[in-house]
Amino acid sequence: MNAKVPFSEDDPICNPISPYAATKAAGELICHTYSHLYDLRMVCLRFFTVYGARQRPDLAIHKFAKLISAGKAIPVFGDGSSRRDYTYIDDIIAGVRAAIEYDQSKYEVINLGESRTVELRELIALLEDALDRQAQIDWQPAQPGDVPQTFADITKARRLLGYNPQTQIEEGIRKFVEWFQQRQG
Repeated sequence: MNAKVPFSEDDPICNPISPYAATKAAGELICHTYSHLYDLRMVCLRFFTVYGARQRPDLAIHKFAKLISAGKAIPVFGDGSSRRDYTYIDDIIAGVRAAIEYDQSKYEVINLGESRTVELRELIALLEDALDRQAQIDWQPAQPGDVPQTFADITKARRLLGYNPQTQIEEGIRKFVEWFQQRQG
């Protein structure tokens, strides 16, 4: 529930609002401890809403594409105004590869995102356009533990890793839908 955006690696993360967020914070603390105690190099990467080919079918983009294609309603939690920093898989892979090579310090936490937010309603419109089908919306109450926005400050990733995301959401959704439709055959 960080009110400051974009989210920096230096922002406090001591008040997670979901078990998922708590495990991520705990993982970073454990990595810090092991780095300190055993002189291990650790780079913790914070991924921001990764999507693309081979995406898990239970995640929104894949799930929505499947339901829209089948003419079924998609569940939308809240009013559709939540925003995510969607990051295409090829950009994440480039960041991971750079992190593997990084050796300038013993411990780092680094954001990997596109550093742009997209409203859920806009994401649905992009999927509708790429699929050439209209979505049916099943409006649901907001989910407990869901944050209204994610937004990565990638300044540190640019400086330390040379990270520079290349795939805007419009192109990434088009690529995802091409892969998705090939799989549907």
